[in-house]
Amino acid sequence: MDQRALDALVATAAGEGTLAHRMGITIVSATAAEVVATMPVSGNTQPYGVLHGGASCVLAETAGSLGAALHAGADRMVLGIEINATHHRGIRDGEVTAVATRTHGGRTVVSYDIVIIDAAGRRVCTSRLSCLIRDQVSGRGGNGADHPGDQRVIGS
Repeated sequence: MDQRALDALVATAAGEGTLAHRMGITIVSATAAEVVATMPVSGNTQPYGVLHGGASCVLAETAGSLGAALHAGADRMVLGIEINATHHRGIRDGEVTAVATRTHGGRTVVSYDIVIIDAAGRRVCTSRLSCLIRDQVSGRGGNGADHPGDQRVIGS
């Protein structure tokens, strides 16, 4: 994949107007085999002041879904079908880093293990994401939407 196509895919995953962008997620590097992304803790905490578990899941799904899209290729789309997460420790400040590593890369399903660590390298969360790979819906972008602001469900 050329750099221009990769930049467009990253913008779709974490660009302006996306949940990932609102949460401050930054894609550090991305290949089909491994995606690295960061997210600030500030602004993504629960009422007790520690990183929200849902925020960890958003970071994990953003990284894993981007890897899945790179694995699938430009002519296919990916849909998350399962995510789980084990939260190992609370963190109150700084930044967390997710490393999504492909564990299975098939024609119709791709899976990633995602490890989220704090600045000291301590494991904060372990997640697993599986995505279904489908042909694109005719006349729609790779994410199934006509444009980034289109919130409709495919087929509705």
